[in-house]
Amino acid sequence: QVQLVESGGGLVQAGDSLRLSCAASGRIQGNYVLGWFRQAPGKEREFVAAIQWTAGLAMYADSVKGRFTISRDNAKATVYLQMNSLKPEDTAVYYCAAGGRFSKLIVQYDYWGQGTQVTVSA
Repeated sequence: QVQLVESGGGLVQAGDSLRLSCAASGRIQGNYVLGWFRQAPGKEREFVAAIQWTAGLAMYADSVKGRFTISRDNAKATVYLQMNSLKPEDTAVYYCAAGGRFSKLIVQYDYWGQGTQVTVSA
């Protein structure tokens, strides 16, 4: 079992920055992948970014590439999502997830956090 707890969400203005954190606990295996997904009102949950727990290789959705950066601190068992140049369309509930495949697919992630709200005003 893996437990994930997100934090860092809030209300910001367009162009601002925000950093989300995801604290992981439990049986985190070396081959795990930690990902961030988001879900806007009335829309399906979508992939944002993912990082390999050990190797550190990362990938991003095209919509956030160049603005968002995912990173991890293995000693703290925490994954971060640095979000810069935020846009109103980034408004969503952001979820942290863990799984065994380096994938953008929701079904490849077995464990999920409760989510943190990010709201970007114009």
